[in-house]
Amino acid sequence: MQLPFNHFKAALAGSGTLYGIWAGFGTAYAAEVVATTGYDWMLLDGEHAPNSVPSLLAQLQAVAPYSCAPVVRASHGDATLIKQLLDVGVQTLMVPMVETAEQAATLVRAMRYPPAGIRGVGGGLVRATRWDAVPDYIRTAHEQLCLIVQIESRQGVENAAAIAAVEGVDAVFIGPADLSTSMDHAGDARQPDVQEAIASTIRDVCDQGKACGILAPDVGDAQRYAQWGCRFVAVGIDISLLRQAALHNLARHRGEGLVASATASSTY
Repeated sequence: MQLPFNHFKAALAGSGTLYGIWAGFGTAYAAEVVATTGYDWMLLDGEHAPNSVPSLLAQLQAVAPYSCAPVVRASHGDATLIKQLLDVGVQTLMVPMVETAEQAATLVRAMRYPPAGIRGVGGGLVRATRWDAVPDYIRTAHEQLCLIVQIESRQGVENAAAIAAVEGVDAVFIGPADLSTSMDHAGDARQPDVQEAIASTIRDVCDQGKACGILAPDVGDAQRYAQWGCRFVAVGIDISLLRQAALHNLARHRGEGLVASATASSTY
């Protein structure tokens, strides 16, 4: 059996914008619905959504037949958690709140087997090896693994070039909500200094030859960030989209004007 090919990692090396959607319900059924809608990739959120390793596994299995590539965000960068996520079959991993090149290098080591890293060998116990059906998995696994680190703070912005330069970091994803909050703007990413921080981060990452991504549900924001150089952009959040559709449907039946939801263009 062949090692599963990471289409998302390959697509990052191409051209054009990859449009993604946040999947926050934490259930395989909801994730599968989202996977059928045509997005290039989807983020299964282990940080803020009600997820666990078993629930993320179930979602990976549910979306496997579809072309929408799953990206899994860990709750934190603990090496044991990373090992568990990789063992259940995560190939593209996002880790939040990375602020230094040293942190990024530690994450790379957590995703590599010795001597390059510290990942433990699960062998025939784990889905990643297809229960030992994939030959030479230990030597080849890194070829299909993709590490995305999140820059979400002032310190991360200052160190963006050094973080992106770390060998084994495949991409950087900007978190506008946390970044703007760290800059005393309480989630308002449209403030001029936050916009400049986002622009400088995109430039620094692209200058290192790495792909940069961002969350931008607002159409204008998404287009602007793509023009600035973002290669992969999350343009919707499933929970927010459901809530907005429910509000609009109720307003339509009551004969009321459509209600603008605060979550429709939220930076998270």
